Amino acid sequence: MDMNRREFLQLLAIASASGFMLNNNQSHAATDARRFYELPRHGNVSLLHITDSHAQLNPMYFREPEINLGVGATNGRPPHLVGNALLKHFGVRQGSPEAYAYTSLNFVEAARTYGKVGGFAHLATLVKQIRASRPGALLLDGGDTWQGSGQALWTKGQDMIDACLELGVDVMTMHFECMYGAQRIKEAEEGVLQGRMDVVAQNVKTSDFGDPVFKPYVIREINAIPVAIIGQAFPYSTIANPRYFVPDWTYGIQEENLQLTIDEARKKGAQVVVLLSHNGMDVDLKLASRVSGLDAILGGHTHDGIPTPIPVKNSGGTTLVTNAGSNGKFLGVLDFEVKAGRVASFKYKLLPVFANLLAADPGMTALMQKHRAPYEGKLSEKLATTDGLLYRRGNFNGSFDQVILDALMKEKDAPIAFSPGFRWGTSLLPGSAITMEDVLNQTAITYPMTTVTEMTGMQIKTVLEDVGDNLFNPDPYYQQGGDMVRVGGLEYTCEPNAAMGQRIQDMRLNGKLLDANKTYKVAGWAPVSEAARDRGGEAVWDLVARHLRTEKVVKVSAPNVPKLKGMAGNPGMI
Repeated sequence: MDMNRREFLQLLAIASASGFMLNNNQSHAATDARRFYELPRHGNVSLLHITDSHAQLNPMYFREPEINLGVGATNGRPPHLVGNALLKHFGVRQGSPEAYAYTSLNFVEAARTYGKVGGFAHLATLVKQIRASRPGALLLDGGDTWQGSGQALWTKGQDMIDACLELGVDVMTMHFECMYGAQRIKEAEEGVLQGRMDVVAQNVKTSDFGDPVFKPYVIREINAIPVAIIGQAFPYSTIANPRYFVPDWTYGIQEENLQLTIDEARKKGAQVVVLLSHNGMDVDLKLASRVSGLDAILGGHTHDGIPTPIPVKNSGGTTLVTNAGSNGKFLGVLDFEVKAGRVASFKYKLLPVFANLLAADPGMTALMQKHRAPYEGKLSEKLATTDGLLYRRGNFNGSFDQVILDALMKEKDAPIAFSPGFRWGTSLLPGSAITMEDVLNQTAITYPMTTVTEMTGMQIKTVLEDVGDNLFNPDPYYQQGGDMVRVGGLEYTCEPNAAMGQRIQDMRLNGKLLDANKTYKVAGWAPVSEAARDRGGEAVWDLVARHLRTEKVVKVSAPNVPKLKGMAGNPGMI
């Protein structure tokens, strides 16, 4: 295992915190590191699961949320647990490497101790190690893999397609992949992926005749046991994102069709049936209670790192619901013991991918270097430095979101700014350089146009209420997007448990209540309408980069988070 002294000391810290001792010379380091990932095989069917990699090929830092509020029936239940509440619920020891992976607690200190996470070269090593003990294991990708970096944007996802083929992904579903356009997706499916990786989505159909756009499912044999993998693409792709990228496709949860698909797969002999989902965990939990015949849902979209599957009872028995985090930070391993044609038992482990504990796979490293070479100069440009922690993930503003909002307000001379509630985007530790690559890791989408809009106070409230309902509607089937829109300049109070139209309160600009009839200048980016596309506009990464070159040092302050009402004691908030 090739590492410098600092990395070796970090490895020692990780290993010691995990309850075993490392030998004090580097010749034994690789052997000791492998012990961290020893996972005895259980049963005769194994499924490996990644999701929401968001084009992060290299190891990075990723801070988990300190606010992930549950409302109604989801209050106090996974995935709406953060910090110590999450650790206590799942029995994870405070201060351990796993605590660093699953929470935002003491993040900067923990990050400096345990190092970066993810990285496809390190993930590839782990996948090979786990597969070596599990003949026939399938690797499943839950989508949001081809988007999230400048390099992926410029190659139209080709760097990630090649990386996933090198990793050995067998089956995938999708979300942001579709924002490269229908033609690009079908080109990949019918070209380089043909015969090597199946794209499945039972809920994507043509808008004219309702024909399937992709295979609804595939049946693969694992150790002579037929296993069905059904696909579930993000059901609200044409609402949360521009419809013009896939104008002839329809989405939706398609609950009834899913049940028919499950039944069909069972009739064809499948002894294990799994849904590879990009619904988001709350939707998956509800769905699991309403359909029968699924042994498990391997979920994505909400980026929740859930250590243990959640069992959900339904008319046919019990379905396990999981979610495997994001950014290549975790590998989920689900083992089934199948006897007499049905699942008799299971074991599950969500493995954090610590880059300092896993050697980089040479083949994946070479592929990554090949794809990066043409863009190295642009990606590595240093724009500024940060004096504090920059992060995004959480229900409301993160500090990197605040950087984007400040740039929009200054460059567009607007007192208010909106930025989408995206969950993807890596973290930077205090003192780090902010490069063009870092900015693109927060902004690289195919509809990056910046905008300036004149909006009345009432229109601003309507927008915030609409997005708030997408996040806090007590019925998961009405949760149609990401986290709350990030807001700059404007202060407000949010009452998540209130009824629709009443959650957003006390909106103030410079201390004064917003006038419902007055017009305000609002900067933003990522518009979803065709009219906005046709108007054009500067790409947000160019605007933010210009702002950072001028600032030189980002003075990180507390992000503009609304006052929360009725949330005292909620375990989804630190």
